[in-house]
Amino acid sequence: MSIQEYLEIVVKKEASDLHLVTGMPPMVRIDGQLLPVTGSFLTPEDTESLVFELLSPEQKEMLLVNRELDFSFALGEVARFRVNAYFQKGYLAAALRLIPSYIKTIEELNLPKILHNFARLRQGFILITGPTGHGKSTTLASVINEINQTRAVHIVTIEDPIEYVYPKGKSLISQREMHLDTHSWEISLRSALREDPDVVLVGEMRDYETIASAITIAETGHLVFATLHTNSAAQSVDRIIDVFPQNQQAQVRLQLAETIAAIVSMRLVPAIGGGRLPAVEILLTSGAVQTVIREAKSHMIDNIIQTSGEAGMILLDASLAYLVRSGRVSLDVAKSYCIRPEELDRLVGNNTSS
Repeated sequence: MSIQEYLEIVVKKEASDLHLVTGMPPMVRIDGQLLPVTGSFLTPEDTESLVFELLSPEQKEMLLVNRELDFSFALGEVARFRVNAYFQKGYLAAALRLIPSYIKTIEELNLPKILHNFARLRQGFILITGPTGHGKSTTLASVINEINQTRAVHIVTIEDPIEYVYPKGKSLISQREMHLDTHSWEISLRSALREDPDVVLVGEMRDYETIASAITIAETGHLVFATLHTNSAAQSVDRIIDVFPQNQQAQVRLQLAETIAAIVSMRLVPAIGGGRLPAVEILLTSGAVQTVIREAKSHMIDNIIQTSGEAGMILLDASLAYLVRSGRVSLDVAKSYCIRPEELDRLVGNNTSS
């Protein structure tokens, strides 16, 4: 089979990922589970042939020199794939993530309605966090596209690689891909301020330079969206602060307290009857949130979220409990994703709404 045929199977089966690893059959991930596409095992020559079909000569050279490469690949007008090609045990391998051509709305993704508010903000720092493969990019694309369809602003995205391609709307959108359009995160983020942006999307905050630049852009009156691989709002605050040298942390706390508009932490949870549903923790800015960030008391963030439900905040465990009580997710599955199992039991058992 050709790589095109495998990619068409991914689209047809509505899989999220395709994995090509020598010595194993090609595997697809459907609703979070890995399943073989065929019974035949890939030889080193098979894997190499399939991966090289995706690459330009320049990309092939970069991969062979660097031993890994991130890039995107378009399957005609049907879909795009985010690809990580890499070597393991001396053999070539690849993980391909499906990026659908259609960007779903907040409602279609079953996300909380409060995310619509993010598309109306003029400035602030919004973080979408969670493990790999749990909907961060899809959620960001949904909010960005709502801005695109409703506001005449300049949106600058910096991605590695470009994932969703936005349709024509009211906004002007400049999408910059690492290595193709820019040589580094630091330079591209510094340059973004000279590109007259209203909204800036940072594909992933990876290090000190990226985080510092994102905070600076937000601090100068722009609306900034970014992703981070953390498990909760409180952990996200700590991760950002801890990246900085000790002598800068007090200043960064002040900057973060002033700019942070929201932190959304996501999990995609297997639903009863198939598919996956988002469980979402939401922290929104408030006087109390700003104070605990400034005073290095991030351990109090969970308590603020817990007591601010009327403002639209919710803890991950409460979101999971809501899915269980509504009959859409089993208790056992929810427990495997929750942070505090005893709290989940209490929330499910007391039958109050979240």
